[in-house]
Amino acid sequence: MIPLSPGPFVRCRSTSTLLMLCWIFAGFTCTGSEHAATSTLPAAFTDLLPHFLVEPEDEYIVKNKPVTLTCRSTPATQIYFKCNGEWVHQDDHLIERTIDPATALPIMQVKIDITRQQVEKVFGLDQYWCQCVAWSTTGTQKSQKAFIRIAYLRKNFEEEPQGKEVTLDQEVLLRCHPPEGVPPPEVEWQRNEDVLDPASDPNFFVTADHNLIIKQARLADTGNYTCAAKNIVARRKSPSATVVVYDGGWSEWSKWSACGADCSMWRSRECTQPAPSTGGKDCQGLDLQSLNCTSLECPQTASGAEDVALYVGMVAVALCLTLLLIVVVLVYRRRKEGLDADVADSSILTTGFQPMGIKPTKPENSHLLTIQPDLTSTSTSYQGTLRSRHDTAGKFSMANGPLLDPLPNGSHTLHNGKLGADPGEFVSRLTAQGYFKTLPRDVDNTSYGTFNFLGGRLTLPNTGISLLIPPEAIPRGKIYEIYLTVQRKEDIRLPLAGCQTLLSPVVSCGPPGVVLTRPVILSMDHCSDACPENWAVRLKKQNYEGTWEDVLLMGEEHPSDPYYCQLEAETCRVFSEQMGRFALVGESLHMGAAKRLRLVLFSDAYCTTLEYNIRVYCMDDTQDVFKEVMQMERQLGGRLIDEPHLLLFKDSYHNLRLSIHDMPQAHWRSKLLAGYQEIPFYHIWNGSQRYLHCTFTLERLSLATCQLSCQLCVWQVEGEGQSFGLDFNIAKDTRAMDSEFLLMDSSSTALAGPSAFQIPYLIRQKICSSLDTPCPNGADWRMLAQRLKLDRHMSFFASNVSPTSVILDLWEAQHFHSGNINQLATVMADIGKQEAMIFLVSDGEC
Repeated sequence: MIPLSPGPFVRCRSTSTLLMLCWIFAGFTCTGSEHAATSTLPAAFTDLLPHFLVEPEDEYIVKNKPVTLTCRSTPATQIYFKCNGEWVHQDDHLIERTIDPATALPIMQVKIDITRQQVEKVFGLDQYWCQCVAWSTTGTQKSQKAFIRIAYLRKNFEEEPQGKEVTLDQEVLLRCHPPEGVPPPEVEWQRNEDVLDPASDPNFFVTADHNLIIKQARLADTGNYTCAAKNIVARRKSPSATVVVYDGGWSEWSKWSACGADCSMWRSRECTQPAPSTGGKDCQGLDLQSLNCTSLECPQTASGAEDVALYVGMVAVALCLTLLLIVVVLVYRRRKEGLDADVADSSILTTGFQPMGIKPTKPENSHLLTIQPDLTSTSTSYQGTLRSRHDTAGKFSMANGPLLDPLPNGSHTLHNGKLGADPGEFVSRLTAQGYFKTLPRDVDNTSYGTFNFLGGRLTLPNTGISLLIPPEAIPRGKIYEIYLTVQRKEDIRLPLAGCQTLLSPVVSCGPPGVVLTRPVILSMDHCSDACPENWAVRLKKQNYEGTWEDVLLMGEEHPSDPYYCQLEAETCRVFSEQMGRFALVGESLHMGAAKRLRLVLFSDAYCTTLEYNIRVYCMDDTQDVFKEVMQMERQLGGRLIDEPHLLLFKDSYHNLRLSIHDMPQAHWRSKLLAGYQEIPFYHIWNGSQRYLHCTFTLERLSLATCQLSCQLCVWQVEGEGQSFGLDFNIAKDTRAMDSEFLLMDSSSTALAGPSAFQIPYLIRQKICSSLDTPCPNGADWRMLAQRLKLDRHMSFFASNVSPTSVILDLWEAQHFHSGNINQLATVMADIGKQEAMIFLVSDGEC
């Protein structure tokens, strides 16, 4: 606590300063070798509030060098710093006192040093702040807050410039997205290592987002272009992008020749200014032009009869051309009537979203391992006639076809692990502790629980994300409060380079640094095509400094690694001995690699105008994104008009196109001018933009029109596409989106102890003790893994003290919603172990 009146703890830096102040101020006393000082203001200044001459400014910590904050005030009896709401110890202040010669007012200056370690203790690098408080006998004043941040500059550019080959005078665009850094880096462009200055050469222009534009390519612009980024920490350079400017230009036309015997004259030009070079092609266009002479210039003129024949021939040709033009227009208009489309912004969703609510029941005299969970699920209602997503008739090859061309127009109880009535209060309580500074405050996307050695499970409903804490993972005698959350992609910037793409949600579990004796299992969806030969899949983890690190490359795991990953068709299971923030990133190895996208169509539940909007969302096929879009559309009052559709989006650098066709022209028309809408490849492949969508704006010709039937076509340019038939009544279903559409999961978000597992704890121990011991005939944990189709992970299981226990952990993680305990009992019986009989033990006997 800092006293509000002068006290005996102010320290001076030197004896000379102390003696000067003793001479100036009445009541100033000096005692002891520590130079303790107490000061009071002269009577003339006692009615003045202190004001600041110097206030602390924002600072950046570079590497491990501390920063110094300075505060100066007059008149003041005391000045102290407060950082992040806590007073800085008096011994950490450097105090100096002087007198203003102009006003004779006393001036006090205080300095403190802030180290990197102090800032890192606060998880969240933008949150460390300090301010100073000055006292006088009249009152106190606070300075502005100074924020201290750790400076850094990532190594990889988020987007690198790409080489181009262009013709003379063509505009050139070179893109550059610099690495993430604090403070934000400055960007400059270089050509052949020389810095480009747009101020001295107006042919160059650098946009606000750091892209370079060459307005008109010149021969001298051929070279290697580099994007350079720098801040106070470091300087980075992108790989060079080679720009080649072709040469080849026409000379001036020659003078017209004299009129020849055929009553025509001509002129010529040559491709010599400049001649083609650096791989340039010959000039495009005619090198010779001719022109009819006037009758006076012709050497001889035709007779009258010949003139008549000439004129008749010219009229006949004109009539033929007119008829041909009419036929072309008629054919064009007839084809136009069959196709009509719109354009907007698009977003895609994932397919097969059917979460289940689990309501475990335990009737009397039931068997321990034959208890069946009550699996309940709700289904989504759709209006209109739907076509199956596997209908091959709806698919078409886009290599050749008309669509390639533009159309003409709280507290916890350990026995149940459930949250208290106010989860927000629990979040606030945890975040008040230093260990939980990064704990997210979004209760809707976060689960919390209290766990001990019996383990448990955290689940984020309707997201496909869960955390299994196996028995004995938490040391005996320890109780941990653990959280699980999914981060919004727009809040987390993941550095991606080249062909890399985000395949999963960004998931955090914590607190980081807790001691685990066994790995926990983090389950989350992914959107890859699950073909290992197409991908290099990496597990990334964010360290305390905010840097994302590769902690695992799938296919190259080592038994000693603290992480292991199993990639299933749609789910990734991460075994981790450490808590933290994780994400799955894939790098395509060739253009055959594909991401699963989900297309979902929405419209307005209430339509009272002639205009009618259809929104087509396009996004990664993960349940967390699907949940967000469903919730957002419910707030907008939207309704689902078709089942979700799956689309494989290949790494071919081609954009995604969408169009609507076959609307009844007598009742509906499109309000968009273009024939299709297009979403850039990078926006989809990057995976960081969550709500990509196209809006097709239609107009009915009468308010009485309610039935709409049309065809939606979605395809990747030069690739395979799909078409979906829509047929529904826009006024029949006026219900806004509710829980029926959201497929709400009623299972508990936090389960602690035995309620979190299907296999009872005692039976689990007996199974492990029976199967962990190797048998000559193979009737041990190895056969269990084979029967459960987990034999590809044999080396990982063998690296654990209890392979059987890890296998059962994985089985629990995979079959939480749909586990068949009888099937597991059958597997145990097939192995030939007598312990299989324990599956028939009743509750009373256990």
